[in-house]
Amino acid sequence: MEGTVIITGANGSLAIPAVAYLLSEFKPRNVILTVRNDTTNDKNTEQLRATIAQAPSGVNVTVRKLDLASLAEVHAFAKAVAAQITAREIPPLAAVIWNAMSWSLQGGLQLTGDGYERSMAINHIAHFALTLELLSSFDQEHGRIIFLGSDSHEKSAMQKYASVLPADLDKLVYPEPDREEEVADRGFQRYGLSKLVSIMTMYELNRRLVKDGKGLSALAVDPGGLVDSRAFSGPDIPSQWSRKISVVNWLQPLLSFLNPTIRRCTHAAKDVVDLAMGPHGERQTGYFIMSNKAESSKASQDEEMQAELWNRSVEWAGITQKSTSLTL
Repeated sequence: MEGTVIITGANGSLAIPAVAYLLSEFKPRNVILTVRNDTTNDKNTEQLRATIAQAPSGVNVTVRKLDLASLAEVHAFAKAVAAQITAREIPPLAAVIWNAMSWSLQGGLQLTGDGYERSMAINHIAHFALTLELLSSFDQEHGRIIFLGSDSHEKSAMQKYASVLPADLDKLVYPEPDREEEVADRGFQRYGLSKLVSIMTMYELNRRLVKDGKGLSALAVDPGGLVDSRAFSGPDIPSQWSRKISVVNWLQPLLSFLNPTIRRCTHAAKDVVDLAMGPHGERQTGYFIMSNKAESSKASQDEEMQAELWNRSVEWAGITQKSTSLTL
């Protein structure tokens, strides 16, 4: 298949099986996989390298270091990829899968070097910046942009606090410190808010793509509750949550009959890649739960707020009209 595919957070639990499926099923000419730590000391990156070692002939795969918590690195990466495509060193973008994520469930509020709340910075602002700066580098008729959604954009089963936008939108990037007894729950809420904002700006992006006459399409995909994800077993996870997830993971084959969204990363990876590359995602826009078109929350469909969040995201991401081919 012609084209370049980019996946962020490519050494993650969903991403590694997604890479394996992408390479075996679709065989794109060029794949760029970004990771925060590209050293041999990172066992997850080494697992990724073992996966891409099985790439079929004719597929060029590179692993590139990218810290999404740094807007300077994000802008530099986008410019480098765009320059390669302009110089015809690599083919235009067929699809991007914005998979990388971050949350802070212990230790309280965490900020990036740019001063933004870390979950919002990585999950939304960095991917928003990459999208706008790379738009002219896509296959303009068939390119697809995949954002990762979550039921936490409203309120998941694990959330105490729903993902409700604050009256002052700057609180999304400069929130108040957590109370000691609320650290985990507020951290989860900030993660949910980052997903809500991404979904809302996805809708606004599609409207602007149509207005500018571009043939690209953007989707947000909730891959389901991935009970075998490392995100639920790391040091940032409260111990009582880890125990619950371990039980659910053990019972997953049975529980999935009652709730199909309780699933494992390998199954979710196939859905995400199929929407990014296969006929099922052709000319599709909007919100998906697993492989099915769905309705996102009522709040996420507020078009006036979508436009306002778009404008604020442009500011937060440091995007100017010179840095994107889309009319701002």
